[in-house]
Amino acid sequence: MFLTESDTKISKEYLENAYTIQEVADKKSLDWIRDCIADIVRKILGIKKNEKNDELLNLIHNKVSIDELNNFRLKVIQEMNSNRDFRFHYFNLARPYIEALVGNELSMQLRINLSIQFPDDVSSLLPVHSDTWSGDSPYEIVVWLPIVDCYRTKSMYLLPPKASKKLVNEFKEKAGFTSEDLYQSISDDVKWLEIKYGQVLLFDQGYPHGNRINKESETRWSMNCRFKGVFTPYGDKKLGEFFEPITLRAASRVGMDYKFPSVK
Repeated sequence: MFLTESDTKISKEYLENAYTIQEVADKKSLDWIRDCIADIVRKILGIKKNEKNDELLNLIHNKVSIDELNNFRLKVIQEMNSNRDFRFHYFNLARPYIEALVGNELSMQLRINLSIQFPDDVSSLLPVHSDTWSGDSPYEIVVWLPIVDCYRTKSMYLLPPKASKKLVNEFKEKAGFTSEDLYQSISDDVKWLEIKYGQVLLFDQGYPHGNRINKESETRWSMNCRFKGVFTPYGDKKLGEFFEPITLRAASRVGMDYKFPSVK
């Protein structure tokens, strides 16, 4: 293996823990994303720029009711994905880490997802799951970006590799379990990930993960987007439907267009 020292270090951490948390590679892109989201929120709610982005987002539950949350979230997602620069900045803030873990010829998810989880809201829960259990390719990596500080139940949890291996070995015994039964059976082993604004999480979606009721006093805002090598196998999420190439290199373009000369 001819990986650089930094690539080797992050790869080792990712393989041992199923995730890595890094300082964003481009703070300007991160700030651009949060400014963009805050401006969208102000536009939707018709409010003036009279409070800081951090305060606006963390306390958004004082301005939007739980009944209004889903429509509000969909409007924000629509607006942010209609901005053609949004995905570029998202990729930019994690680019060296994605390239270290995945490679430099990449496919990126076409639309970035957004989670908004109010305190004590039971309508925004993501039960324990592994994306590969439902057909996603194990070659994908998730880049999870908080735009507010995320901690304890305001964040997400992940089941570490050792406990995941035990769960897989016992999977047949848990047939018929509800997702809540399954969570309770692993609750002592899950790791809650603390990720501050300015950091980015890259994790293996093949390991069980999810969230619980946010018992903190602030709202969680986080985004997620999948990346994979262009030429690695695809699962249910297909190239052209869900992913698109973003960093194809010249030799690959030549190879894809190459035609053998006719001999007849």
